[in-house]
Amino acid sequence: MTDAESTPTPGIYAKGNLPPDARSRVKSFTLRGQRMARDFEDVLEEHGPRYLIPVEPGPATASIADSFVDLDAAFGRRAPLVVEIGPGNGEQLAHAAAAHPEWNFLAVEGWHPGAARCVANAARAGVNNVRILEADAAQALPIVFGLEVVDDPEMVAGGFGVDAYGTGVTTGAVDASRPGAANPRAQEAWTFFPDPWRKARHHKRRLVSEVFARTVAGMLEPGGIWRLATDWRDYAWQMRDVVEASEHFDNPHLGERPDAEDPEPARGGFAPRFEGRLLTHFEERGHAAGRVPHDIVGVRR
Repeated sequence: MTDAESTPTPGIYAKGNLPPDARSRVKSFTLRGQRMARDFEDVLEEHGPRYLIPVEPGPATASIADSFVDLDAAFGRRAPLVVEIGPGNGEQLAHAAAAHPEWNFLAVEGWHPGAARCVANAARAGVNNVRILEADAAQALPIVFGLEVVDDPEMVAGGFGVDAYGTGVTTGAVDASRPGAANPRAQEAWTFFPDPWRKARHHKRRLVSEVFARTVAGMLEPGGIWRLATDWRDYAWQMRDVVEASEHFDNPHLGERPDAEDPEPARGGFAPRFEGRLLTHFEERGHAAGRVPHDIVGVRR
């Protein structure tokens, strides 16, 4: 095998051959609309090697193989780490990276055009403290951070587990035997405006869940912060419920900013707007449609 054949290249991961009795993990994002304008293809060709982390593809679309992703080597240094999950087009990512050159920013984006736009925005901003992992975050993060994964049939009914086949769940703990355990823990994790999966029958596909909370807990340092935001009210209530129900997180804003539309209108539990969150075009469209954003914070115990 030549060096070129053995070296993984960044980009969209082709769907592998699943075992006959297996199925791909149910994802919280859609892979429709993967085609991009030629300009973005040119951006990837020029700047992709600088910003995209090359990984070995896993057996299912947008999955990665269970191998070591060395974050220190990817960034060329060890520095305080922020992980943005689902950065969209990278507006927030580039803005934050420019404001905090002393931090490392890892973005995990499963949608190929989204990853390309993140690369474009990072290159336009001229930042060098951004790296982008093009992958399904729920499947990739346990590998990147060396998290403990156990079988739990009740938690993964319907194929919503953390591995490529929809089985297994994280526990919130690090597995010292996995290479990713050597990677630094993040000081913050950001989940801003994930796909709301608006139809009730699709709510089960939402990223923020009990299973995902365990994954975020495992990749955060003690006292680390999970910042969430959405402009869909029922998803905000769900996010608040997930944080407050988790054994791994405390909500420092208990009872604050109650929402009159909430099924428990006096409960509250919402944070003030995170001052480090850029008003993106996506959020502006929500404002124009009359949707009010909610911020939620979880502090790692």
